[in-house]
Amino acid sequence: MSPLSRLVASLATLSLIAAACAGQQKPDNREATSTIEEVANEGGEETPAVAFNVLEAPEGFTVKLPGPPPQAQRSEAALPKRTDKATLVTYAANEGGVSYIVNAVDYPEAFVATVPAEALINGGIQGIAGQVGGELKSSEDITLDGYPGKAYMLASPSGEVKGRSFLVGPRVYNLITVYNAGIGAPGADEFLTSLTLVNPPPKIELPEPDAGTDAGTADAADGTGAAVEGGEDAGSAPDAGARRRRAK
Repeated sequence: MSPLSRLVASLATLSLIAAACAGQQKPDNREATSTIEEVANEGGEETPAVAFNVLEAPEGFTVKLPGPPPQAQRSEAALPKRTDKATLVTYAANEGGVSYIVNAVDYPEAFVATVPAEALINGGIQGIAGQVGGELKSSEDITLDGYPGKAYMLASPSGEVKGRSFLVGPRVYNLITVYNAGIGAPGADEFLTSLTLVNPPPKIELPEPDAGTDAGTADAADGTGAAVEGGEDAGSAPDAGARRRRAK
């Protein structure tokens, strides 16, 4: 398996599992090894622009990638403490020593409805950081057609990582570039901003806490407590009528 293939498999699996754990998985502490191709910039010439082609994925999105359309890599993984699974499709390319990776992780809707969007997105980023032994340099909230996402950068011995992640319905999109920090990635921004959604599903909202039930329970508890307390006070207090009768 080529270094790029190993990298794709590692990042895809780690992002999927970590996201499923809702950001609670700790980064892997094993020593990272570089998988980034060293490409010399001979003669101090400017790095040529990357020639991108539009990939029309049958999964319902388009994205720009260099070179001919790459072959899809498909896999699935069991979700922690669940019997159902998540499925994953990954497309990857390499140009000028830079890895361009986009994957789409489809989770069961019932699972997504129980996990906050930020936890799913942050979990995937944490998994990628753990795999490359990286540290988060920056992160900011972004959106894509109204869907929540994050743009981030990681620094690691395995290379610089610049990526974007979005939650679209029950699917998490991860767009990742990995490159040597000394060389840079002139095409990273064009790739990272090229994701286009085709007939996206509606957002999955987390169910609101049943305030009526909680309030009703609380009111009932308070009401019962007040009634009991009031009853005890009334019963133990001297009867006003009895006092008047004794005074006569």
